[in-house]
Amino acid sequence: MLTIESLTHLGMGRASDGRSLLPRVLPGEEVDVAQDGTMRIVTPSVDRVAAPCRHFKTCGGCAMQHASDAFVADWKRDIVAKALSARGLMPAFRNVVTSPAQSRRRAKLSGRRTKKGAMVGFHAKGSDTLIAVPECQLLVPALIACFPALEALTVLACSRKGEIDLTVTDAPRGPDVLVTTEKELTSQLRIELAALANQHGLSRLVWNDEQVVMIHPPVQYFGGTGVVPPPGAFLQATKHGEQALLQAVEEITAKASRIIDLFAGCGTFALPLAKRAEVHAVEGEAAMTAALDRGWREGHQLRRVTVEARDLFRRPMEPDELRHYDAAVIDPPRAGAEAQIAALAASDVKTIAMISCNPISFARDAQTLVDAGFAMPWVQVVDQFRWSPHTEVVAAFTRK
Repeated sequence: MLTIESLTHLGMGRASDGRSLLPRVLPGEEVDVAQDGTMRIVTPSVDRVAAPCRHFKTCGGCAMQHASDAFVADWKRDIVAKALSARGLMPAFRNVVTSPAQSRRRAKLSGRRTKKGAMVGFHAKGSDTLIAVPECQLLVPALIACFPALEALTVLACSRKGEIDLTVTDAPRGPDVLVTTEKELTSQLRIELAALANQHGLSRLVWNDEQVVMIHPPVQYFGGTGVVPPPGAFLQATKHGEQALLQAVEEITAKASRIIDLFAGCGTFALPLAKRAEVHAVEGEAAMTAALDRGWREGHQLRRVTVEARDLFRRPMEPDELRHYDAAVIDPPRAGAEAQIAALAASDVKTIAMISCNPISFARDAQTLVDAGFAMPWVQVVDQFRWSPHTEVVAAFTRK
């Protein structure tokens, strides 16, 4: 008999024997593990709930459906708090904002041909086994409804023994689909793909780097301004989470008249902020800055937005370039933005809104700013990745 003492940041249970890490358990539970590895919960936690998705035990997409929402919120907040306290930082925490079920608007699925047709789904955790997920409780219903189209695409795009990637994004007039495959795009295949897109109501279909057909522009709206992102472009995972992050960013930068948006993507923050402030949006991918620029030019009642395609890892915005701005918004990838944060710390920028999807790199970058004289009055966890170990955070930094 083993007792679960705590959870790792990936949601695995640390057992009392000091060496076992067990999935789908909670602190305080007593667990019986048989010699064949099968596990039985002898004494369940009061925080244990029935998993809402029938795919939970086989699909690798979720790790925490067996825990109550309140437990998961506290656990994710504690992950961030521990990362910060390890660096001597103890800010106030606002309430965790958790996106509802069936709200993920973008997914990277895999497709594989079968004897009867095709299978589309997620891989089992740590495995090449593909699991069909027709009743997934993460994805918006519109993405679940397009599975027949993705299966038909798999039949056309996949060899009998191979596998393809299908990046699918919800859009107002039909799913936006990017197919990643080794199969060559022939003239005949173009015709078949165009017919498939029309039949299943896809807005856009892209084959590797080449657009096959765009029936309707797959517009995404940022603060009411429409943008057509490049195929497979980064978006916040849920509209609900995006709104929570935006609300925090708008609060932090409320007094700024000139804002720089670093790692700006297609304009998630830049375009809504442009309703009241001038914004300079900097992003490494030129296709994304071009989409942002087109959206701004076609928008209404927006202040001036300028864009710059620039690799902020190799060439961060330097303090003399930052002197023109009252506030900065920075939303880097998981690795954080060590060089750019150092430049912000050395600049005259007085207010920073930082968003992060990695508590470890966030804590490192937060310490740099605090050591440079910034106060960190509050932090908020925004859980867009419901039931997963991933944690998103937004924080305010103001120069003392």
